[in-house]
Amino acid sequence: MTDSAAQEVSGRVFTIPNLLSFARLLLVPVFLTLLIQGEDLWALVILIISSITDFLDGFLARSLNQVSRLGQLLDPAADRLYIFAALIGLAWRDLVPWWIVLIIVGRDVCLLVLGIVLANHGFGPLPVHQLGKVATFCLFYALPMIMLGEAFPVLSWWSEPLGWAFALWGAFLYWWAGIIYAIETARVIRIPRVQAPSVSDTLDI
Repeated sequence: MTDSAAQEVSGRVFTIPNLLSFARLLLVPVFLTLLIQGEDLWALVILIISSITDFLDGFLARSLNQVSRLGQLLDPAADRLYIFAALIGLAWRDLVPWWIVLIIVGRDVCLLVLGIVLANHGFGPLPVHQLGKVATFCLFYALPMIMLGEAFPVLSWWSEPLGWAFALWGAFLYWWAGIIYAIETARVIRIPRVQAPSVSDTLDI
């Protein structure tokens, strides 16, 4: 089997990696409920399970040649939903301010609008931006660090400051990546359709 064949993106839905991604998505409301109820330890357990399945679905997709367009969409969607759920749960308990929630959600609303603009001009989502990956990484690990301090108060002296450092840096990078995306969108819609960059299957910026 050639490398190109191994990386072929299919339109299949019911694959092992996709089933793992669906399982991750089904655990989001469980995670949010536990977090709102103050069950931080069990919420962290759900988050660890989600992280393991996140690793497994990517590994299995490559090793079993089951990379799919649906999987490429489900994976970043699940990451965002866990970030949103953690933000809402922690804000509900007044552990993080609501302005953090508005900043993160507002940025993704802006990206949704830009995606509609691109679609109206005949383009798909722009390619993945590395800065967006770093921002998502910061946010995905910042909020569990804050939760860790709530679940184990003896660790809060270092976990919460570290979590807040990651959260603020991640929010900044999140918007920075969004601005880059907006600039690139403005550039793309001004050039002839035949000169447009290749369409990406993901919107993980």
